[in-house]
This record gives sequence, structure tokens and C-alpha cells, in this order.
Amino acid sequence: MAASGAFSSFRLPPLPTIREIIKLFRLQAAKQLSQNFLLDLRLTDKIVRKAGKLTDAYVYEVGPGPGGITRSILNAGVAELLVVEKDSRFIPGLQMLSDAAPGKLRIVHGDVLTFKIEKAFPESLKRRWEDDPPNVHIIGNLPFNVSTPLIIKWLENVSQRDGPFAYGRTQMTLTFQKEVAEVDVGVVHFTPLTQPGIEQPFKLVEKVVQNVFQFRRKYCHRGLGMLFPEAQRLDSTGRLLQLADVDPTLRPRQLSVSHFRSLCDVYRKMCDKDPQLFAYNFREELKRSKCKNQEKEVARDSHRL
Repeated sequence: MAASGAFSSFRLPPLPTIREIIKLFRLQAAKQLSQNFLLDLRLTDKIVRKAGKLTDAYVYEVGPGPGGITRSILNAGVAELLVVEKDSRFIPGLQMLSDAAPGKLRIVHGDVLTFKIEKAFPESLKRRWEDDPPNVHIIGNLPFNVSTPLIIKWLENVSQRDGPFAYGRTQMTLTFQKEVAEVDVGVVHFTPLTQPGIEQPFKLVEKVVQNVFQFRRKYCHRGLGMLFPEAQRLDSTGRLLQLADVDPTLRPRQLSVSHFRSLCDVYRKMCDKDPQLFAYNFREELKRSKCKNQEKEVARDSHRL
């Protein structure tokens, strides 16, 4: 384990460029995995600077790929960098970086969706939730195929204060890429709030948000209606919107955090009155309805014969 301050002025020795690494190990971005390589170290340095001061920090990098952002993180003077990479093709190139930075880079060949980060770093790094963020950072260049499930997983971790957030309000600096030849990169920096914007269980908030956005181009009442069984859908949706004071003709993207807070609070009260409501899944009802219709058609055809 690196001692605090020991590597604050560390710089990687001369190494093959990312393009040369890609050529050396015959790497190719897998389009089915939505992979895009970041080749310009000036760009990766800029991304890493968005994370703030990383001197003596402990960093968890997800999806390092050929190691562009990895190099920039190591050059930022971190105490330790833990990378988790699922694609075995990238491990030899990452091992080359590890050899060039003894004791600083730890490589895990695994899946970020299942990797347990809670015990990866020293206990001494943990901070109370109300305190300033710990000296632990998440940095990652997220491919499309994993970005949504991973962000949802981390949001749930934030609500439960576990996973990467067992250390406190761990900051995240993430890039999101468009799948185009000239890759556009959006960098987003997250710091969890000390108090959540919506004081409801994560699964309830997730259900409301998912239902609203499944019809993202429709009015919000369309998706919200799917929270309720068909027999009561019209009345219950109207009551939900009325009590939450939300205009039913707003589209999902027009809803604010305040709108969602009101919707979740009212939906929670409705679930408390009807304990079976939260378990309702409109897709299951639709599936049962289709099965019944098919059975009726079979019976009708049999009767004709």
C-alpha cells in the first residue's frame, strides 16, 4: 500500500503510446459492447482534472480499456489506483502500466456490476455522510451498454450508503460517449448530497421514474397510469396528479425534482393504503390478458370444429 505523500510527484516513465498499445496487442473496439477508445492523452488529462485534486487519493477506475485515462490518473499523483476490467484483451496492456508504476496500480479482471468495492480501500478513509467527501474517487469512461445499469446501481448504493459509498460521499467523474467516428465525450462530475432530494425508498423512486420515462415523448400521465391496474387506472392516475399538483400534459423531460418528489410522496401514501399496489406490474397484467385472449380464441376455434 502506498504511503501518503510518497508518490505525489510521480510520473510514468516513457511508454508506448495508446495507439501503439492497441497495435501491439491487436486491440479493436468491440462495437457490440459500445466500446470507444480515448487515444489523446491531452483529452484524458483534461478528464482527470475534472475530478479535482487527486494527490494521495484512492481511485477506482471502471472500464479502463487500453489505459488512456489510467495513465492520466497515475500521473496525477494518486496513492493507489484500482482498475476493474471485464475484457481480458486489455489486461496485458494494463499490466505493462502496473509494471511501470510499482505498488500503485492494482488490476482486477472482473465485472464492475458485481465487484465488491466496499473492502478494497483502507477503513481509515471512511468519513461520516455529513462530513466532506472522502479521499476516494470513481473515474470511468462508460460504454453505452453498461452506463445505465451501472448508474442505477450506484444511485441505489448512494441511497443505502454502501458499495463505493460505504466510505462516505464518494465523488464520481464519468465520461459518456456518443457512438460516432469523431467521438464526442461528455464529462459529468457527481457528488452525493448530504440529504436526498426525495425522502422515499430507492425502489419506489425508481419505479415512478421508470414508468414516467417509458413513454418519454408522451404526456406524463401516460407513463404514470402504468403504476395502477387497468380497472382503476383512470381514477388513480387523476388522483395522483391532482394530489401531487402536477400538470398531466407535461412531458417527462419537463418534470423537475420537485415534481418527482411530490409524485413519489403521493404514490407512497397510495401504496400505504393499498399494500398490493407497489407490487403491481402492468406488463404482467398485459401478459395475463393476452393469454386469456389466446385461450378464448382457441376455445372458439375448437367450438367451430
